[in-house]
Amino acid sequence: MSEPLLRISNHHAPGSGDPPIVDDAQADQYIGYFENLFGEQWVFTRDQATGVAILRGGDISWNTPIDVTDGATRGLTLNPSEAQWLESCLAASQAFARR
Repeated sequence: MSEPLLRISNHHAPGSGDPPIVDDAQADQYIGYFENLFGEQWVFTRDQATGVAILRGGDISWNTPIDVTDGATRGLTLNPSEAQWLESCLAASQAFARR
């Protein structure tokens, strides 16, 4: 295939920083995406080699990575659906590492 499986546009204002460029060229990377009902976007990545999980969001500035490896969001308040999505990403990326 020559076309990507998924393309997502940035819905945040230019002042939100540069949205991450995420692809699966790194074979050992788990990728998750979420958009809430207000159009706020989140990207989750976990490097399977290091185990490090990073959360990025347009509302907190795309350029501000949050290390969520241990599940803690470091003072970031997520709504219930965002928190459930993050929990699912953490669980799925752990399973991904065991495959």
